This record gives sequence, C-alpha cells and structure tokens, in this order.
Amino acid sequence: QVQLVESGGGLVQAGGSLRLSCAASVRTFSTYAMGWFRQASGLEREFVAAISWSGKSTNYADSVKGRFTISRDNDKNTVYLQMNSLKPEDTAVYFCAAKSGSRAVEALYTIRRMYDSWGQGTQVTVSS
Repeated sequence: QVQLVESGGGLVQAGGSLRLSCAASVRTFSTYAMGWFRQASGLEREFVAAISWSGKSTNYADSVKGRFTISRDNDKNTVYLQMNSLKPEDTAVYFCAAKSGSRAVEALYTIRRMYDSWGQGTQVTVSS
C-alpha cells in the first residue's frame, strides 16, 4: 500500500479558493491513478475528481466541474486539487486515493472501491 498525506484544508469564505495537496510515499508514483473523494458529515464518501498516471486524462463530478481542477507532479510524488468558487456545500473531509496501475493504460477511476490506498483526509469548511 501507498502512504498518502493530504494537506491544504482549512476554513474559507464562500467564493474563495483552496489548493489541496496529497503526497505519496512510493517510488512508482507515476504508475498510479489518483483520485479525490469527499465526505460530508452524515453522508457517504463521494467522488470528486480523478486523474490518470500521466495527467492526460481527468474526470470530475458534475457538482465540481468548472470549479475544481485536479493535477499531478510525478517528480514530486504529489497530486493536487485546486478548488475555486467554493460553496458551503463543498464543506467536507477530503480524501486522496491511489490505484496501482501501468503506464500502458491511461486509466482513471471514479468508484471508491477501485482504489487501493487512502489518506487520512483534510477538513475543508466553507462559510456562507
């Protein structure tokens, strides 16, 4: 399994921005598909964004499309989630996830159970 550590969460006003980071402790990070999920209090963990190993393919939940951007830096073993135009309904714990794979396939995953490893999460709170 991969150890994942999220950072960058915090309290922000509606309309503001945050950038989340997820650092992975694995030498073969560039073969992993990565994803971001979130879980609001009392609700199921839901998909937010995913990215293939190279970064060429991305996918977003409809609720964040046009506001959030997922990216990665394979030299730094890090995946990012830039969140703009934040809304109170974006308030949740945000989790980073990793899925082992191969550079032969530009795969990404939107389903929670497909991922092998998870971070501990970082709290994002958006005030109105």
